[in-house]
Amino acid sequence: MQTSTLKQAKLVIEKPPLFEPLDPPSRLLCGPGPCNPHPRVLKALSMQEIGHLDSAFLHIMEETKVLHFCDILGKLTMNSLYLSLVLDQLNWKLAFNLLEPGDKFLVGCNGYFGHRLVEMGHRYGASVVSLQVPWGQIFSAEVLEEHIRKHRPKVLALIHAETSTGACQPLKEAADICHHYDCLLVADTVTSISGVPLHIDQWNVDAAYAGSQKCLSCPPGIAPLTFGPRALDKLRKRRCKVKNWYLDMNLIASYLNKNGSRSYHHTAPINMCYGLREALALVAEEGLEQRWLRHERNALLLWKGLAELGLECLVPQQHRLPTLTTIQVPKGIQATAVTSYMLQNFGIEIGNGLGELEGKVWRVGLMGYNSRTEVVKTLLVALQTALLQQGHSFIRPSFM
Repeated sequence: MQTSTLKQAKLVIEKPPLFEPLDPPSRLLCGPGPCNPHPRVLKALSMQEIGHLDSAFLHIMEETKVLHFCDILGKLTMNSLYLSLVLDQLNWKLAFNLLEPGDKFLVGCNGYFGHRLVEMGHRYGASVVSLQVPWGQIFSAEVLEEHIRKHRPKVLALIHAETSTGACQPLKEAADICHHYDCLLVADTVTSISGVPLHIDQWNVDAAYAGSQKCLSCPPGIAPLTFGPRALDKLRKRRCKVKNWYLDMNLIASYLNKNGSRSYHHTAPINMCYGLREALALVAEEGLEQRWLRHERNALLLWKGLAELGLECLVPQQHRLPTLTTIQVPKGIQATAVTSYMLQNFGIEIGNGLGELEGKVWRVGLMGYNSRTEVVKTLLVALQTALLQQGHSFIRPSFM
């Protein structure tokens, strides 16, 4: 009976979605990252692939490093490297290479990403000291010196551009204090590189890492990292080998550095390197200072529009990032309802709050290619419409 029933049954095979042409929706990415890549970057990503040890590709790596990172990171020395790693691995890379088990590690926690560095330090076996201020605030030079003098850390980590709050932490005085107490300064510049003034060598920052997917207007997946002379000296004089073979900078440098042996370590993401090179070329063509001014100009336009909508920013203007703005959610407004409305009706993505700020702020990014006047106006109109849907009232703004 069962066999007969099976014979009569019709076999229905549905066409798997995988066999349909890929067609992602169009989005204006105005959240905390990624942002929309520049059209020239997208074109570069589709260029002919070559081998990762091909002399032509090695030339592209050197060209990217020498011609662009030295300018964009404010580097005077040739220690800049870019790495085929996602950002989480990049944070680990600093921990694995500059810290050894038992080393004192002081972390400035004024947002989500500082707290994540604390967790990473604990997992690696460092003696972690968490220095905290309320989210959205910065650390004064006096507070930093007090705790460095007290704890004598091997490494101080600061978030230059805290993506969860939109606060910009000054680095120059912090670096001077670190050098005085023989401490290395590591800076997270993921949301600041090419969008906010940054002078790695001039400020004596010992090591810094960034990302491709924000102000550089390149897709995520590749991340620049730089070690200064003191950090390199620490790396070479380690008491023990870096525990993670894959993240050992001594090994990676032999592949990435022009004067290294070019020995195989990993297969670089060829086309991502093309995209990064083109993104950096765009920065060089525009001029770094002009690019900083463009980000500042469009941020001021955004902040003016937000004020006209009766909205307040979390961070005081003197410490506010021009690349990422945190907007306080008004009472009676559901944060996720606004972000969902903007995405569904306008195709615009803005971010919700992270950690302590979940449900309390929106995060709006004007980074790289998306830091344009027309983007600001489009964004403000969409935000106004979404707020009206939630019952928020305001005087007719000037951008209408």
